[in-house]
Amino acid sequence: MKFYDSVGPNPRVVRLFAAEKNVTLDSTRVDLRGGENRLSPYLAKNPAGQLPCLELADGQVISEITAICEYLDEIGTGPSLIGATPAERAETRMWVRRIDLNILENLANGFRFSGGLKLFENRIHCIPQAADDLKAIAQEWLTKLDGMIAGRQFIAGDRMTLADVLLFVFLEFGAQVGQAINPDNTNIVALVERMKARPSAAA
Repeated sequence: MKFYDSVGPNPRVVRLFAAEKNVTLDSTRVDLRGGENRLSPYLAKNPAGQLPCLELADGQVISEITAICEYLDEIGTGPSLIGATPAERAETRMWVRRIDLNILENLANGFRFSGGLKLFENRIHCIPQAADDLKAIAQEWLTKLDGMIAGRQFIAGDRMTLADVLLFVFLEFGAQVGQAINPDNTNIVALVERMKARPSAAA
């Protein structure tokens, strides 16, 4: 099993998740900034040209971080970060979808279309005029989420899930690219601090 790693929040989500599941990844670094992921050797592994991806022993390649993490959840040890029952798995996937669509995608594209524009403008369809609105939508949803998780240790209650990993990694990335957490969102701030204290946060 080989993990194609790089800079950025997406690969870090997988590294952190793998650490939580006690899975050791045999990693190879792909130069995202240099565009190595857009060249034929990598495209033969992942035709979408996106990072990261995970190549299994039989040659099958899994891309998309949520899919990779679900695979690692099944092969790793310790409590499931997806869910132990159908209801728990549905709840986790509900939160993952809400967070991914409403916060992470807007935060990431807000960066790609502004501070990251020089890197991404020749790789994806960028909309610079949308950057500020996308960032604002991410912040609006963070405020909404802050109210939704009041009184909870983690997003899904007492159990940590993929949703917490996703949110934590992207909010740390956001803080590095001018999209800091509103300190009024005290539940989100507290969640980030709890995640930061876990050994996996160093992954």
